[in-house]
Amino acid sequence: MARTKEFDPAAALQSALELFWERGYEATSMADLVERLGVGRASLYATFGSKHDLYLAALDRYEELVGPRLLAELSQPGPALPAVRALLRRFALEAVGEQRERGCFVVNTAAELASHDSESARRVLASWDQLETLLASALTRARAQGELGAGKDPRALARLLLVLLQGVRVIGKATGDDGRVRDAIAQAESLLG
Repeated sequence: MARTKEFDPAAALQSALELFWERGYEATSMADLVERLGVGRASLYATFGSKHDLYLAALDRYEELVGPRLLAELSQPGPALPAVRALLRRFALEAVGEQRERGCFVVNTAAELASHDSESARRVLASWDQLETLLASALTRARAQGELGAGKDPRALARLLLVLLQGVRVIGKATGDDGRVRDAIAQAESLLG
């Protein structure tokens, strides 16, 4: 007869996400995970596989939490540009606010793992593709509604904003330089018209 799990895998995954987000992949050992999650090493391996598998599951969980919020923010009915501007400002506030030191889990993964870990890179690119698509869709709506100039290319503008937003997150985490972040976001907003 199979033993029942003595822990909640969803809660353990959330705790692992928090620990990886605080410390990064390399700085988090299996011993750290065992201690934080309060779950035996064998149970962690049996449930999640390797540390790498657990990290990828945590990254997937992060996307499950963040993706719907982005969709809701950028696809609300009515004028689209206010939603895009609000998103830019939210990213700026997060980049220099209380959670600045831990940054964005996707950006952290890109910086730490994506260059040599194809599974992490695939997830990072999927996250960025999703944000770019949501931005392009909102900007296309804005152009159709007359909020954005007819000569503006929504896809190219979405790509610019994607790169800017990820850069804002890096600058915020590395330096917390509110002036740079604020000026970059103001320039992005001016491009929107």
